[in-house]
Amino acid sequence: MNHLELPFLVLFGTILAQPLGRRLGIAPAVLMTVFGCALALIPAVPDVRVAPDLILPLLLPPLLYAAARRTSWRTFAQNWGAIALQAIGLVVVTAAVVAVVTHLWHPAVPLAVAFVLGALVAPPDPVAVGALAGRLGLPRRLVAVLEGEGLFNDVTAIVLYGIAVQAVVTGQFSAWSAAMEFVLAAVVGIAVGLVFGWCGSWLMRRLDEAAWQVALGLALPFAAYRLAEALGGSAVLAVLVCALYLTDAATDFGGSDYRLVGDSFWAIIDMLVTGIAFGLIGLELATVLRDAGPDWPQYLGISGAVIGAVVGIRLIWLLATWAMFGRWWRRREADEPYTWRETVVTWWAGQRGVATVALALAVPLTTESGAPFPWRSGILFTAFALVLFTLLIQGPTLPLVVRATGVRADTDVERTMERQLWTRILRAELTRLQQVAYLEDLPDEVYDRLHVGIERRLARADPEAADEAKAAAEHSADLNRKLHRINQEVLAAGRDEAMAARREHGVPPDLVDRVMRRLDLRSP
Repeated sequence: MNHLELPFLVLFGTILAQPLGRRLGIAPAVLMTVFGCALALIPAVPDVRVAPDLILPLLLPPLLYAAARRTSWRTFAQNWGAIALQAIGLVVVTAAVVAVVTHLWHPAVPLAVAFVLGALVAPPDPVAVGALAGRLGLPRRLVAVLEGEGLFNDVTAIVLYGIAVQAVVTGQFSAWSAAMEFVLAAVVGIAVGLVFGWCGSWLMRRLDEAAWQVALGLALPFAAYRLAEALGGSAVLAVLVCALYLTDAATDFGGSDYRLVGDSFWAIIDMLVTGIAFGLIGLELATVLRDAGPDWPQYLGISGAVIGAVVGIRLIWLLATWAMFGRWWRRREADEPYTWRETVVTWWAGQRGVATVALALAVPLTTESGAPFPWRSGILFTAFALVLFTLLIQGPTLPLVVRATGVRADTDVERTMERQLWTRILRAELTRLQQVAYLEDLPDEVYDRLHVGIERRLARADPEAADEAKAAAEHSADLNRKLHRINQEVLAAGRDEAMAARREHGVPPDLVDRVMRRLDLRSP
């Protein structure tokens, strides 16, 4: 097996890990890590040596962009206090505590090197948070805080990581320069993100194909990342600002095609890139063990100490901030007050993942003088140990913590909000239909057909809201069900005929595919 075949094998494993993980009740990331370890044990599989300077630019932009598309500026603004405390304060404190613990445990490790380790293990993973939130039914506001922390803590961690790596590589460090670099990185990152977000939305308004718009959305995070990095700014912050800007602007330029294609495309990208990252964990772990040789058992002690420090300082920090700011948060969020139970869930939900893996793999091989980067094997081993701990211990036991604390989303409130939203949508559609009917003097038959079509779509999306709408519009539910059934049969017959035509000689397949897409979009 050569280096060209290995990536395709990892991609194939990523795809199979999704249904297998669902059937076994195991996170696909765990399966991919095990798969990577198994591959590394095969003699025919070559050693994986990924160029460190390629890891972050290739892995982080698409993952951060995909995660940021699921949130918005308004969600961040509503929870900015809790997010900032965890995404900035907790990351800085965690990095410092881990650096001190590492240096005290193993004095031969320079403090700057220990800080590199602290910075890369500090940020929880937004991808892991997003995956667990929907499965566990956590309160929406709590999920917003966890996702916001997972996104913006990468900014803090990567800036700290860059400062620490530079100090090790060059052998020089200035606290004042580091502080100024932190501020400059934030300002430049925000500026670059806003520029790319505005330019991207301007271009997308002028592209009339959803595929072109989504393709541009794929290119923008890489471009924003690279330019911000070249200008000395926070590349991660540039990607996040660009993604959030485009997410809000999509309400103006994004049609149904864009949403359908974009959601599917970014779900695939998220799955594949995450799978590759965790597959690399397994492959690189075997390489790290071989590089460490007989000294690898000594890494177990420091790994345990770092895991204890990361988990312990997160609990202490969250309990302290809840005690200090909990009363203020309760006043701001009267409907969903912060509680100690939510604090416990937030603590155990701090899983590490792709960001930690990418930063660990990106540690340079040598310093500026050409000497090997100090204790690089120990950094990788400890980082991977922490990620495996969160995957194998925290992830599987988080549902138990949620059940034990009784933290649940108020589903009745959400259902009520959803019914109210559908009622608003129905009223807006009916109002517009009445205006068009008046302006264009629609025949009664056409008006009734369009009126029933609106109700039928609503019935499929939210039967309870549809019942209210039908009662108000004096239409019976039996008629809607009958029309829905007939419409489904008619559409199915049309699709069957289109697929039959696709197999006929002389009928262009791309023409049939274009017609099929329009048929699919017509589905109620």
